[in-house]
Amino acid sequence: MATFTVTFAGGAQMPTGSNFLLQMGGKKILIDCGMVQGEKYTIPINYEKFSYDPASIDILIVTHGHLDHVGRIPKLVKDGFKGKIISTAPTREIGELIMLDSLGVFGKEAAHQGIERLYEEQDVLRAVHLWDTVLEYEKPFSYQTDAGEAIITLHDAGHILGSAIIEIAFQGKRIAFTGDLGNTPSPLMRDTTPLRNVDYLIMESVYGDRNHTDKDKRIEILKEAVVSTIQKGGTVLIPAFSIERTQEMLQAFNELVEHKEIPSVPVYLDSPLGINVTKVYKKYEGWFNENTEKIIQSGDDIFAFKGLIQTPSPEESKKINDDHGSKVIIAGSGMSNGGRIVHHEARYLPDEKSTILIVGYQAVNTLGRRISDGEKQVIIHNQPVQVRAKVVTIHGFSAHKDSDHLYEFVDSTKESLKKVFVVLGEPKSAYYLAQRIHEGYGLDVVVPEKGNTVELD
Repeated sequence: MATFTVTFAGGAQMPTGSNFLLQMGGKKILIDCGMVQGEKYTIPINYEKFSYDPASIDILIVTHGHLDHVGRIPKLVKDGFKGKIISTAPTREIGELIMLDSLGVFGKEAAHQGIERLYEEQDVLRAVHLWDTVLEYEKPFSYQTDAGEAIITLHDAGHILGSAIIEIAFQGKRIAFTGDLGNTPSPLMRDTTPLRNVDYLIMESVYGDRNHTDKDKRIEILKEAVVSTIQKGGTVLIPAFSIERTQEMLQAFNELVEHKEIPSVPVYLDSPLGINVTKVYKKYEGWFNENTEKIIQSGDDIFAFKGLIQTPSPEESKKINDDHGSKVIIAGSGMSNGGRIVHHEARYLPDEKSTILIVGYQAVNTLGRRISDGEKQVIIHNQPVQVRAKVVTIHGFSAHKDSDHLYEFVDSTKESLKKVFVVLGEPKSAYYLAQRIHEGYGLDVVVPEKGNTVELD
């Protein structure tokens, strides 16, 4: 009998929709239950039935709170899941915010398309009720199976607040699911914890085929883009993920403003979710890296500065239109596939004095990907919009490890590894990284397809 059986129910040869089923000792453990993100939130794949019976799942362990890792949890509950949900404490709080926020986004999109919502508020609340087990890093959790004890340990992934690598030891073997791995060193997060003595590794590959060449210059590029745009009298648009990217942007502007490196202009945080997530970040300041903790201990609020204006309500958001001067607007969604940023893009993309800063991963078929790819005309709210604004991409702010660092991540446990599965990336990224790991370390590396099941001894 196999020690572990893994089914790649989602996240295989695609960067989103993380969903892996692990069977061991008569128990079924789900790792993540995320949304597939693309051109629309309600793309049909998210409405598909799960490839397993949700009622048969014993526990769900969540790597972190991004939508593509938690977005289908309410549907899982709606379809019969009644087990325990396990994660770190920040992931639980961020996950709740994300699920409630996506409920509203789905409601609007479903109404527009004339279809039912993926789930209801009661499903989110039931999911939160089941989410009653929180773990700290490096504190093993004992889980009893029908064939003996399993030990679950969460390691710091360094990706976003509370993000974790899930390691499970059972019958003398260890398997690890990376979730998403952080771009070490991070402006906020601690370095990714190296793995040791792992037999089987299921690892991400979002940037498996490329490097963040501008990492050391990211603040300088940001500064130059802001200064040059303000000098022209334009507006800086920053589509930002509400988790991590928004907080990194606030931290960066805090430094630029305090050191008077950019002109004094309003910086609008036009993201209700981003505002709420920032409150969670402030609550867990002890989870940041040493440098950030020292700054906070000195009395500096790294997420607040002169000129910052938060606009949580729709009315406050609309008032931004009355500001005809130079300004910075940080708003979601990070891929421009919904949220308030698209309203600002419809207004400012045709303005050649303005700049749009791309500071995060842009999935295929999203508006953000089309803009970053250089398309001169895009469709927003069913209307053609000319792209005359300057487009600046800064890869250095990515919360994901690049190709070199993903490759290096394997090094700490290469001697014990029997097999590596490369997931959570577009096919070209996954296959490139798989080939690199195979050739560099001589390991057995597989890029699974969605639905594949493997038995591991």
